Amino acid sequence: MDVILFLKALLMGVLEGLTEFLPVSSTGHLIIAGELIGFMDGPLRSVFMVAIQLGAILAICWLYREKLLRVSAGVLTGDAASWRFTLNLLIAFLPAMLLGLLLYKIIKGVLFFPVPVAIALILGGVVILWAEKRAHRVRVQEVDDMTWRDALLVGLCQCFALVPGTSRSGATIIGGLFVGLSRKAATEFSFFLAIPTMFAATVYDVYKHRDLFHPDDLAILATGFVAAFIAALLTVKALVAFVAKHSFVPFAWYRIAFGLLVLGLWAGGVIVWQGD
Repeated sequence: MDVILFLKALLMGVLEGLTEFLPVSSTGHLIIAGELIGFMDGPLRSVFMVAIQLGAILAICWLYREKLLRVSAGVLTGDAASWRFTLNLLIAFLPAMLLGLLLYKIIKGVLFFPVPVAIALILGGVVILWAEKRAHRVRVQEVDDMTWRDALLVGLCQCFALVPGTSRSGATIIGGLFVGLSRKAATEFSFFLAIPTMFAATVYDVYKHRDLFHPDDLAILATGFVAAFIAALLTVKALVAFVAKHSFVPFAWYRIAFGLLVLGLWAGGVIVWQGD
């Protein structure tokens, strides 16, 4: 057993769980960490990324299982509120899904490199600072009070996350604030929207890399999966508690600093990555 490899898998899984639902870009962090620790250069790395992403999204499903079960039961019984919530998620999910299918190869081939990722990180930080300085007029206190127009606007904001380094969570949460959602509603809707978005991406990646899955790799994949699941559970709970009393300004400055770090590491030849 390669203990070092398992420790690296554990680290990568924890990092996925910590960053996936924060507005800081999990993609950038995983690539930087993977380069610095020399983690899995080859096909297995792509399969591993699928495993830890699945672990993170299942953490959301577990945390909000009561809400999801209640909505599912409500849809079956014709409950209007459950149908409205479900349709809002579908409406918000569709723009990024359609645009992602159209632009996937272009994004991977043109933007999945150090400089574009760093620029997206820095610009995202600036947008968060701007969003926090402007007057925030709250129209929607709870997720269940959202209209289909609110959902569509947040979904359109999620399209910006197709640019590596932007952060899906950052785009949807800050987009929600612009739309008029409360911090709590914007954050929770971002979590719920992650479920169909990330499941769709995971299914696509599983199909794309289906020939790379091998029983001998299950232990490594399981290590990353469990680590991502646990880390995401703790992170999401902490984030919900944090946004109840604080702004997203600390995340903005962190993004800017991290973006500058990416540029520095790239300029120094420490990191060099290729598109998938």
